[in-house]
Amino acid sequence: MQMDPLVLGAGIPVLLAATIWAADSAPPAARKQPVTDVYHGVSVTDDYRWLENASDPETERWTAAQNAYARHYLDRLPARAALESELKRLMTHPSPRYSDLVVRRSTIFALLSQPPKQQAMVVSLKTLDDPAFAHVIADPNLVDSSGQTTIDFFVPSTDGRYVAVSLSRGGSESGDVRVFETASGKQLADLIPRVNGGTAGGGLAWNADSSGFYYTRYPRPGERPAKDLDFYQQVWYHPLGTDGRQDAYAVGKDFPRIAEIALKTSKDARYVLATVENGDGGEFELYLLGPEREWVKIAGFADRIVHGEFGDDGRLYLLSLRDAPRGKLIRIPLGTPQLAREQTIVPESNAVIDEFLPLGEHLFVADLIGGPSQIRMFGRDGHFDRMVPTSPVSSVLELARDLEGRLVFQTVSYTLPRRWHRFDPISGQATATALGETSPADFSDSEVIRVTAKSKDGTAVPMSILRRKGTKLDGRNSVLLYGYGGYNVSLRPNFLPYLRPMLDRGVVYVVANLRGGGEFGEAWHRAGNLTRKQNVFDDFAACAHYLIDRGYTTPARLAIEGGSNGGLLMGAELTQHPELFRAVVSHVGIYDMLRAELSANGAFNITEFGTVKEADQFRALYAYSPYHHIRDGVEYPAILFQTGANDPRVDPANSRKMTARLDASGTQQPVLLLTSSTSGHGIGTALSERVAEQVDVEAFLFAQWGIR
Repeated sequence: MQMDPLVLGAGIPVLLAATIWAADSAPPAARKQPVTDVYHGVSVTDDYRWLENASDPETERWTAAQNAYARHYLDRLPARAALESELKRLMTHPSPRYSDLVVRRSTIFALLSQPPKQQAMVVSLKTLDDPAFAHVIADPNLVDSSGQTTIDFFVPSTDGRYVAVSLSRGGSESGDVRVFETASGKQLADLIPRVNGGTAGGGLAWNADSSGFYYTRYPRPGERPAKDLDFYQQVWYHPLGTDGRQDAYAVGKDFPRIAEIALKTSKDARYVLATVENGDGGEFELYLLGPEREWVKIAGFADRIVHGEFGDDGRLYLLSLRDAPRGKLIRIPLGTPQLAREQTIVPESNAVIDEFLPLGEHLFVADLIGGPSQIRMFGRDGHFDRMVPTSPVSSVLELARDLEGRLVFQTVSYTLPRRWHRFDPISGQATATALGETSPADFSDSEVIRVTAKSKDGTAVPMSILRRKGTKLDGRNSVLLYGYGGYNVSLRPNFLPYLRPMLDRGVVYVVANLRGGGEFGEAWHRAGNLTRKQNVFDDFAACAHYLIDRGYTTPARLAIEGGSNGGLLMGAELTQHPELFRAVVSHVGIYDMLRAELSANGAFNITEFGTVKEADQFRALYAYSPYHHIRDGVEYPAILFQTGANDPRVDPANSRKMTARLDASGTQQPVLLLTSSTSGHGIGTALSERVAEQVDVEAFLFAQWGIR
């Protein structure tokens, strides 16, 4: 949604904010009200604890005043008008994007994003070669003209007659499931509340005859204390056409409080697989429902099985990390689903197994090789056959089947937009289907190179550098360095049309593949989590030094950006190396690491970050917690914080407290905080609001780089 100048964070009108604060003066100060906690004998004082209460009128007034101050600064930047026009043209180009392809009998289902529509729609297709006849089944743009209602996930029924769709609003990710008829798009009376949620997500699996489905269910009010309503996911069953209040419990009473459940039905719908993650730390249990209609636990947390796919041969294929941190593929018979009967099909290699799909006589494996992807084809017996051709330095986003049971896969790169390809296993050729994006952003004048920095402990850290051909390494380039480094999440090549205005003005864009991510497997992830988190920050600083030492830029022209866990990275970098950067852009970040686990979904993150209840983990958290390492009298880089009031994953209080403390430090560079009242963690944000946020980011950066 286009930013309404009369509505700011927490719904406070700017006219009211203006009566509270003169936006063209210094940023609004926050009063200090010290609160002291003691952790393992260490006293820690928090001056801005009161800002954690979002509904406090004083917090609302302060947030509105911060928005007014930031808007006053950003709206007057010299590059803004040109950027607004250019980015709207690039980001709302009316090219379709198809994702989440699912085949049911003679129908292909997909999620279709079609700018300038604000949100994606569920559609059906009869072929991948003529999308002009895509049939819309569920369109949240018709339900909500504001663009704030989004699709969390969709699952077609076994026979393709129905589609179950989870819809949530305002970035909350709190999704209710509705059911639509495929042929007519008519919504049935069935309504299941709170199937999806922030962090723990949600899922659904239909039964064999499409008469009902299993779904993830959060506790209802009155079933558990209010603090537990976003935890204790279970699996329940809903018969189609009945009152959801009569649904039956299936499995999950013994799952962890922080369970995150994914559900999947076999192609013949005789089996349902429930994959249960223990928070965000990478531990999984697997449960299987078979023809006997009893749930059987087939793998525990210690077994290190992290993913499963049903084969066409009566077997369950599993991705195992046991004694194989980069992954190996095993399989077990569905009739006797016991790990004691496992057979290794694809052993561990130098590549990291990211995704796999058994199709007929073949097994296709998508690997990560440090960030970019590749696809290997194996026979059903695990014998390597050939590589599936893909572009260099590209990402494989999805593996799926077409109506004929052949492999189709979606790729993207830094210079080429997304496209679906069909693979012929006999000829070994991949051909493009009609499902492909186009873009007015042309990167034919640009190139991508892969380089490696050396971290503090000697670890090699790769980067992808997108630059215009002929870029001179004279230290005069403006550079934007992006990072994440956590949760086993890999930063892959992606087509970002909004980078075109930067490259046109000589900016170099760099993505760092840091420890904590999954680019080199589970060992790479674990080298950057819990008490080893400082490795991530050292890796990123090493990448910054590489760019300076190799003549790409100088600290005066180096900016950094990250979001969520990457926002934590931004906070750590600006507090540990304030002299190294000109500007910082941080989205929905975590900054107070001593209080993070107390937020609404903080318990899910303990398996990644640790807990203050453990002495060694507290010491590690306190050692890098950005909020606690801001020092008075230090000149910090210019900073833009963006957050959403409805964020279910990271409490916006992190951004409020970080801003207040930086304002009080005496830094002379701008510290800007923008809080959106109509979004959350960024998931499901309306297209027009995403455009407006990117205009703010680039206008801010251009001002710091001196670019008009």
